[in-house]
Amino acid sequence: MNIKLWLAPCLALSALLANPAWSAQTPMLSTVTGEVLEVREVEAYTYLRLKTQQGETWAAVNKVSLQKGAKVTIENVSVMENFESKTLKKTFATILFGTLGGTGATNPHTGASKAPDIGPVNVPKASGPNAYTVAEVVTQSAKLKDKPVRISGKVVKYNAAIMGKNWIHLRDGSGAQASSTHDILVTTTANAKLGEVLTVSGMVRADKDFGAGYSYKVLIEDATLQR
Repeated sequence: MNIKLWLAPCLALSALLANPAWSAQTPMLSTVTGEVLEVREVEAYTYLRLKTQQGETWAAVNKVSLQKGAKVTIENVSVMENFESKTLKKTFATILFGTLGGTGATNPHTGASKAPDIGPVNVPKASGPNAYTVAEVVTQSAKLKDKPVRISGKVVKYNAAIMGKNWIHLRDGSGAQASSTHDILVTTTANAKLGEVLTVSGMVRADKDFGAGYSYKVLIEDATLQR
């Protein structure tokens, strides 16, 4: 594909970013309305090239069926810079992430939003060296920072192909929702399915900031999966 065709909408977005409503300081407060000019689908995403009053721009939402010419409003917009989509083999200078208005969906790049009903969660603690429960990793994140851990849990949320990684939320029945110690984010290049039980091995990261307003107190990065 002609690289100019891909860069044009990204360059046009500079006009949007000049508007205070698009400031990275308020990444979750904006909306954008436009006409769909192009649709590109990957496993968990739908990429849209939009024609707006301010010009053309690319956006990404949770996977949805849309046709060229559709009128859409994207809510909870956040701006990501230098976003790489390995699936599309493109790096966007800027791209918008958000939710399609009226769908009740969540932003595909948000953290631990309410999980769908995937049944009860009661997964035995992993065995072997560096084995912990979800709650233990969350509450001991300062001590475990940059150290390897092994956790077994059920996949309660799964988003694929975000910044070149797949994003998994695991729960094992430990911890409490009130204290946010019951759920942990895991990034990996391996695929997973909602509701399946996995054992993950990876490095604990604390106070991780991915930019554009997305930061996490604790997560497990570059994990390998075992079923």
